[in-house]
Amino acid sequence: MVQNKSYNNVINTLLRLGEYHKQISTTSVGDIFDIDLEKNTKFPLLHINPTNVATGDSELVLNFQVFIMDMVTEKADWTKNNASADFPKLVKTLSNEQDVLNETLQIATDFIGMLRHSEQQSLEGTNDINQPIYFTEGQYTLEPFSERFDNVACGWVFSIGVKVMNDFSTCDIPVTSDGAGY
Repeated sequence: MVQNKSYNNVINTLLRLGEYHKQISTTSVGDIFDIDLEKNTKFPLLHINPTNVATGDSELVLNFQVFIMDMVTEKADWTKNNASADFPKLVKTLSNEQDVLNETLQIATDFIGMLRHSEQQSLEGTNDINQPIYFTEGQYTLEPFSERFDNVACGWVFSIGVKVMNDFSTCDIPVTSDGAGY
């Protein structure tokens, strides 16, 4: 018997993956403009933006934009970026943007990896990589962003589709049994 998964099941699973990752401090869901960038939000932040759902013969693919971001800070007493590296032509800055992009890229690839091949794909309590119920496949393009928002945040955004089984059963649809054709 197919265990159909709902939108809520998928969203809650993605949020739980964010909760399980030890570097992610905050998770959120909604439109890109719903991202809370106030000073009380703890970073790094995982934000899930639902984009669409595609149907197959016996599956649904729920598509999302995933944002992994952290705050960029600038301090006058910081060592300049790559100060110890031998790049004489490099413009040195007092910012940690390169480090933030490095760390958030690693978190983003961790997130994709957990959906591709890990025990987190299975039901809670099962933890069996051989019994996945959430799938993702294909290649991903991760796009860096910086200062897309009101404060100085940067990180990576990527689109990901989560495939779940759905048998499109018509047995339990809440409708009358009358024919609808004219």
